[in-house]
Amino acid sequence: MSTANVVLWVVQVLVALAFAQHGWSFLFRLEETRKRLPYARDLARPLAAFVGLAEIAGAVGVIVPAATSVLPWLTWPAASGLVAIMALAAIWHVTRREWPNLVFNLILGALAFVVAYGRAVVAPV
Repeated sequence: MSTANVVLWVVQVLVALAFAQHGWSFLFRLEETRKRLPYARDLARPLAAFVGLAEIAGAVGVIVPAATSVLPWLTWPAASGLVAIMALAAIWHVTRREWPNLVFNLILGALAFVVAYGRAVVAPV
């Protein structure tokens, strides 16, 4: 296994864990999340559920296709979807002047981009 492949797997797992946790909190633990994260208070329940579902689907998508070799080409589009979610989240946080959250969005978006680019170009599955 090449070094690039190993690095991509590590990043994929980290991205999947981060998005799955956040998505789970939005989809199934919204009230607790609203107490902890001020920006979650301003999200309508249907939007929070949609974001949570999209994040969980993306987390599954960056791992399962590549790990099972069932439609492995879906890995990079799933990661690209997570990049899009982070871009939209960054816009949300900029409008609210929530700079620490913006930094977090940029970091997670960059990691998801590494997976998308890596699996599409550098080391396809």
